[in-house]
Amino acid sequence: MQNLQVGEPVMKALFLSDVHLKRRSDPGYEQCMLLFARLRGRGVESGRPGDEQAIVIDLLVIAGDFFDFWFEKGGRIYPEFRPVVESLIQLRQSGIRVCLCEGNHDFFLADYFSRELGIEVYPGDAEFVLDGLRSFVSHGDTVDRKNRKYLALRRLLRSSLAYRLQRVLPMRWLWRIARFISEMSQGMSQDAQERLVEVMHRFAVEKYRKGLDAVILGHCHQEILREERIGGRPRTFALLGDWITHHSYLLYENGRFTLNRIPPGG
Repeated sequence: MQNLQVGEPVMKALFLSDVHLKRRSDPGYEQCMLLFARLRGRGVESGRPGDEQAIVIDLLVIAGDFFDFWFEKGGRIYPEFRPVVESLIQLRQSGIRVCLCEGNHDFFLADYFSRELGIEVYPGDAEFVLDGLRSFVSHGDTVDRKNRKYLALRRLLRSSLAYRLQRVLPMRWLWRIARFISEMSQGMSQDAQERLVEVMHRFAVEKYRKGLDAVILGHCHQEILREERIGGRPRTFALLGDWITHHSYLLYENGRFTLNRIPPGG
């Protein structure tokens, strides 16, 4: 496991993934902004507009592919991402612990989010303690170890050579290349998604055997919550869905996980 991190116990946490932000006008982008506008840290005073629908949390974990592509140079980012980045800053300032797990679309995040904004970034896996429950979180794109072609491509894209290249190319070139690749890419077929769900569940069972209580993954764009009893203890397997079709998020509170959706219009 890479980058294993054990956080302080928390009472309420929210997890989401695969928002695939591109344009401010996209429905998923708008729905994500609506969700963030409802989030409150515990130290925020009540009485603000919209507080009757507020979701008070201690921890926000974004489990990869939050951005459909990511480049940053000298503090400059893709202009369409500025509003949601400012929302993340405000959430952190309100007392919410904000954590980003890198995905297969967004990586090299630490230069900007950790060093400039102080937001936690996990290139690989993370572990959070939720009221004593050990919860494993990852984007999930490395779970299928038989997909060697993808794993090789992933290593290449995260190599020092790729990092240096994206630091020297003009930003306008990077944005154009990223948008082109994004538009040309195809989602997984239904058969591939169903196969990956089973691979991920077997992966979760292995984690249970190592003492984990919950395994939370993204990547396959499926929305699944399985409560099961394995090894004499309750366990939770969650796939976070996406913000292209589901607008879904996972909420933890008082020992219980629930999958939720933001309805159209928030």
